Amino acid sequence: MTAVNIAIIGAGVVGKSFIQQLANIKSKNITYNLIFLSNSKNSLISNDYKPINILNSIDLLNNSKNPSLSINDLINYLKNSNLPVILIDNTSNQNLADSYPLFIQNGISIATPNKKAFSSNLNLWNDIFNNSNIENNGLIYHEASVGAGLPLINTLNEMIETGDEIIKIEGIFSGTLSYIFNEFSTISKNSIKFSEIVKIAKDKGYTEPDPRDDLNGFDVARKVTILARISGLKIESPNSFPIHSLIPKDLESVNSSIEYLEKLPNYDNEMEILKNNATNENKVLRFIGSIDVKNNKVSVEIGKFDYSHPFASLKGSDNVISIQSKRYPNPLIIQGAGAGADVTAMGNC
Repeated sequence: MTAVNIAIIGAGVVGKSFIQQLANIKSKNITYNLIFLSNSKNSLISNDYKPINILNSIDLLNNSKNPSLSINDLINYLKNSNLPVILIDNTSNQNLADSYPLFIQNGISIATPNKKAFSSNLNLWNDIFNNSNIENNGLIYHEASVGAGLPLINTLNEMIETGDEIIKIEGIFSGTLSYIFNEFSTISKNSIKFSEIVKIAKDKGYTEPDPRDDLNGFDVARKVTILARISGLKIESPNSFPIHSLIPKDLESVNSSIEYLEKLPNYDNEMEILKNNATNENKVLRFIGSIDVKNNKVSVEIGKFDYSHPFASLKGSDNVISIQSKRYPNPLIIQGAGAGADVTAMGNC
């Protein structure tokens, strides 16, 4: 039986879910040994690389007196492991993402939902994947960076690696914006205002603490950047193509999310006009990311869709992605939960 050592950075909601899933993995071929666990303050380290008890690792971490390791110290610790090592990065830390090439060069593989590693400047993307293709270096796995646990990135990679040609990818990539537009752009709910739905979404915990972090469209732009690069487009950064922000200009710089939500009703008319225009065309509004590979065009925007379209029938906070290719002239549709701790953690397993 093969054994692999696991190091985990990030023991928050996703991290805890991943640890639980790791403890429940039943494999006849591979044993996963936890040797390192850290959060922003503490670290739990196996000095002799012997397995840490996964089941009570969170309690052990909380009681640990060891501070978090620097990136260089962590690399030095992991590269001397007696077994192959996989680093699980459950954070969205840019500094850690920037260091991925160093981990990989030292033979440490990485599995992560950290979008910043793959949607920042193109040079970092190239450094990561060029190094992961060198023999004896670590490998990189980032299925959960787009669509959480949905089988999207592996599917897309396999299509391309087996000679398929991607024509166009469109999708609803944000669970938050999926919920907001599903609620807002439904005829039976004509009376509800956009600002009211944003408040409901925040109360339900669907949005970031400041809803503007969802409504600016940048998170969707990061995901679109990743898929565009996999499809062969040389996208320099998420700032290099149009992004339709849902935040009124006057509210971009208000001091707090509370002030933003208080003032948002003053701008409901703008979204109401868009919805009414779509309704008059017998269509619904959806917030989508689009990658037109053939025409080298990428965008994040509000789209209008017929009720027969798969995007129009979406419910709740699901994601849905349409991939049109040479093999799939009628697009391949991938749909399901695209956010949440359990499915994101599953994408790392």
